[in-house]
Amino acid sequence: MLIRSWLKVGLISSGLWFVAPAILPIQAAPFQVAQAPKQTAESQVNQGLVFIQQGKLNEAIAAFRQAIRINPKLAAAHYNLGLALRQAGQLQPSADAFYQATKADPNFALAYANLGAALLEGGNAKQARDYLTRAIELDPRSGVAQYNLGLVLMQEKNYGGAAQAFQKAANLSANAPEPLFQLGQAYQQQRKPKEAIAAFQQAIQRNPNYVEAHYSLGLMEYYQDNLDRALNAFRRSTQINPKFANGYYAAGLAFVRQGKTADAERVLKYAKDLFAAQGNSAWAQKTEQQLQQIERIGQRQLRSPLR
Repeated sequence: MLIRSWLKVGLISSGLWFVAPAILPIQAAPFQVAQAPKQTAESQVNQGLVFIQQGKLNEAIAAFRQAIRINPKLAAAHYNLGLALRQAGQLQPSADAFYQATKADPNFALAYANLGAALLEGGNAKQARDYLTRAIELDPRSGVAQYNLGLVLMQEKNYGGAAQAFQKAANLSANAPEPLFQLGQAYQQQRKPKEAIAAFQQAIQRNPNYVEAHYSLGLMEYYQDNLDRALNAFRRSTQINPKFANGYYAAGLAFVRQGKTADAERVLKYAKDLFAAQGNSAWAQKTEQQLQQIERIGQRQLRSPLR
């Protein structure tokens, strides 16, 4: 999970921050560095950004590294190098680059937030929490840092604290559905179904095509025995993504509970084929077991005398 906002020397350009698989827009504060002639660290950073826009990732990395060689104290160079390395799938080097950005500028809140996110993705939740907390101290209105702190707290099973962080992130990121989705997950872990349902519905309001939010809403309705609502949510998730096997599987279970075995068989068979095609043999086998159970129920009913 990575936060992205490319820094252009002179000011921080509005960009994207990533918390896999989400892409959320943020507005970054000015980062004042005077423009300078060619072959300065600043010009190399800007050249690297041009390469990023052109899709030339390796050239961008080389330009950011050249900027660091010219001026090792230029925080923007380290920061953008971290983003580029993460985009290239080099997680540990990207974390190292974000760390160097914080050393170059100890008040660089977004660098701390990215460092925390990279560490979280690398499985180091404790260190991630420390850096994310520092990012929030520097910028209490950072929805990015609040969101990633919530993810850390979820891993630590501090679901109440996670819910608070996600709520703050949702308030600070007015158009982002991901904090509300994660808020629903936190409420679900706390066994607060009404609150979870409301959070998933709000996430869907922000992004009507949010497959996971529809699916999670369906699960909550299913466990509350609101089967028609659950089916509507599962159906919507598969309409958005016709290859979303989990949605068909869950719909099959809802049909079973409604006693609609023919409908259940139809969607479960489709789910099994999708799981198999996607290489998910464990869930394909689990779906087959459900189908066999439905078949056994049908055979017992056929053997039962008429009344």
